Amino acid sequence: MSHIALLTTGGTIASSRDENGISRPGSDPLGFALAADVEVREVLSKDSSAFDFADMDAVADAVANALTDPDCVGVVVLHGTDTMEETALLVDLFHDDPRPVVFTGAQRTSDHSEPDGPYNVTAAIEAVRNPSSRGRGVLVSFGGRTLPARGLMKWHTSDLDAFFGSAQERSVFDRRKISNTRVDIVALYPGVDAVAIDAYLGAGSQGLVLQALGSGNANSMVVAAVKRATAAGIPVVVTTRVPLGSVEPSYGGGGGGADLVDAGAVFSPLRAGQARILLAVQIASGRDPETPPRER
Repeated sequence: MSHIALLTTGGTIASSRDENGISRPGSDPLGFALAADVEVREVLSKDSSAFDFADMDAVADAVANALTDPDCVGVVVLHGTDTMEETALLVDLFHDDPRPVVFTGAQRTSDHSEPDGPYNVTAAIEAVRNPSSRGRGVLVSFGGRTLPARGLMKWHTSDLDAFFGSAQERSVFDRRKISNTRVDIVALYPGVDAVAIDAYLGAGSQGLVLQALGSGNANSMVVAAVKRATAAGIPVVVTTRVPLGSVEPSYGGGGGGADLVDAGAVFSPLRAGQARILLAVQIASGRDPETPPRER
C-alpha cells in the first residue's frame, strides 16, 4: 500500500513547557490523528540547536532509506526550526528523486493553547500529496507557505511564518557523509582582525565561510588571512550578514569583495548556515567550491 513516511527528529514541535515555562524536549509531536497512509518513524529526539553534522547525516540517511521503498510516495520530516535550513539543504543536495521531501516543525510547543504544529504537519502532508511538489527537490512547509530548501533562511525567532527563501538553481551531489568534515563560520564586523581565521585554521578547519559585511566585504587584515588560508589549500567562501540582497565582489580598496576574490575566496548566494553545509558537501565530495555539481 502506498504511504507517506513521517520522520520525527525532535524540536519545539516535540516539546512542552515545565512549571517554570521552560520548553523541554520529549513530548509527542503528533497530538492528533493522522491518515492511515502516514507511517511515523522516530529518527532523533533532540533540539535542532544541539545538532551536529552526524545528526544531519542521520536525517539524510533516514530520508534516503524511506525512499528505497517503492510504495513510499514522499517524506515529511519534523525538525526544529533553529537549524532546519541546514538539514533541509543537506538532504536537498543529495535528493535525486521526483518524490517530495517536505520539512516542517513548529514555533510553539505542543502544549501551547494555540499550537502551530498540527497545522504545519497537515500542510506538509498535503504538500507531499500535491502533484505540483514532484520534482521540486526538498521543500519546507511552514506558516502557510511552501518554500524550496535551497536558499532558505529563518527570519524570525517567534513569528509563525518563520522562514523566507530566495530561489536557487538545483544541482545534486552523490551521497556523502559530512560528519568528519570541519567547516567554520567567521563573523566579520568593524575592526575585525585575523585572530578567528588563524585560530580555526590552527584547529584543523577544512573550510571557512566568511559572514562578510554588505555585499561581501571585509578589510585588509581579513584579506591577508584569506590569502594565507587559500595558499594552504583551505577553501574560503564569502557570504553576507545582510538577510536580503545579492552577494557579489563589487568593491576593491584593499578589503572589498574583489580583493577577497583576488585572495582566492569564492562567493556564494547562500547565507552562512547553508553556505557552510554546501562547502562541507563539496569538501567531502572532493570538489572545488568553484566547480558546480552536475546538473540533473
